[in-house]
Amino acid sequence: MKDTNCGYCVGGEPLAKFGIKICDLDVSQLILFKEQSKPGRCIVAYKDHVSEIVDISEDERNRFFADVTRAAKAIHAAFHPDKLNYGAYGDTGCHLHFHLVPKYNGGDEWGGVFQMNPDKKYLSDAEYEEMIAKIKAHL
Repeated sequence: MKDTNCGYCVGGEPLAKFGIKICDLDVSQLILFKEQSKPGRCIVAYKDHVSEIVDISEDERNRFFADVTRAAKAIHAAFHPDKLNYGAYGDTGCHLHFHLVPKYNGGDEWGGVFQMNPDKKYLSDAEYEEMIAKIKAHL
């Protein structure tokens, strides 16, 4: 099931407003969040347009969390954060997804809750490509 108004479902311009698709995983897609005040921030979005984790089977949940774990390991290996925060919201975009937000001791928002979009740091296309290559190298 797909929603034609959802960036995770349709990709293209709706997705490009906030992210860049890195690759497909088993039951999800890995997306680099464009705002990079926390280097390596990504999103793991489930393959279908469902709102809640309870809307998928136990097998699909296990596979989804395996994708989240795979992405988290790649982010740790590529960017060496002191902590990785996980956020699952979706009040306005009801598509099952997790934000994987690297936090660095002494860095932006260390010791606090991460902002959904602090709108502080955007990169060049070449810098995004370099980040994506680093993540892919560890998947």
